[in-house]
Amino acid sequence: MFKLSLALFLCFSSYVCADQEAHELLKKMDELYRSDNSTSMMTMQIVTPNWQRTLQMKSWTRGMDDTFIRVLSPAKDRGVATLKIDRDMWNYLPKINKVIKVPPSMMMGSWMGSDFSNDDLVREVSLVKEYTVKKTDEDKSWRLILTPKKETVTVWARIEIVIEKKRLLPIEQIYFNEKGEQVRTMTFSDIKKFGDRTLPATMTMQPLNKTGHKTIITYETAQFNTVIKDNIFTLRHLQKRF
Repeated sequence: MFKLSLALFLCFSSYVCADQEAHELLKKMDELYRSDNSTSMMTMQIVTPNWQRTLQMKSWTRGMDDTFIRVLSPAKDRGVATLKIDRDMWNYLPKINKVIKVPPSMMMGSWMGSDFSNDDLVREVSLVKEYTVKKTDEDKSWRLILTPKKETVTVWARIEIVIEKKRLLPIEQIYFNEKGEQVRTMTFSDIKKFGDRTLPATMTMQPLNKTGHKTIITYETAQFNTVIKDNIFTLRHLQKRF
C-alpha cells in the first residue's frame, strides 16, 4: 500500500513539475518583447499578390498591459497611432482628426491592412492568463500546446508554440480553428542582441487561407527597462500631431 501511494505521489509530482515548467516557458514567451518599459523602432512590410507597402513605426510598452504605437512613414500614414491601456484600445486617424475606440469584437480585425490583428500588435490577451498549457519534447525543441480557458474570448481553438531548447527562443507559432485546421503561422528569425536581451528580430505572419499574403515585422532597435513618461499612454498624446 505504501509503495502504491509513493508511486502515485511521484507520478502526481512529475505532472505538477511538467505543468510548472510549461507555465514558466509560456511566461517567458509572453514577456519576451516586453518589460517594465520598452521602446522600439520597427518596420512592417505587408505583402500581397497585387501590392506591397512598408510602414515605419515607433512603439512604447509599459508592463504587459499598456502599448502605444505611432506610424512614422510613409507620409500618407504618418501620425496614425494606436493606444492600448489595460483592455481598452483606440486608433487615431490624423487625416480626419478622429479618435476611434476599438470594440472587443474588432480586436481580431486586421491592423493597418496587415496580417497581424489588433490583438497581435497590442497584446490584449496574456497567454499565461488566458490559456492552459502543456509541453511536449521534440528532441531539439519544446512544443507548448495552448488551450483557451472557458472564460477566454478568442477565435483560436488551439495555439502551438515551438521553442528552441538551446536558447529558449521561439521558432514558430501556429494557430488552429475549431475544426483543428491550421489557419496561420508566425515564424521567428534573425536572432539579434538588443542590449542585454537576445531576441528574434523578425516575425513573419502568414495566413494559410490567403495565397501570396504575408506580413513581416522587423525590430530595428529595441531598448528595455527604459524611462518612459506616463503621458505617453494618454488619449491626449494619441492625438498629438508631429
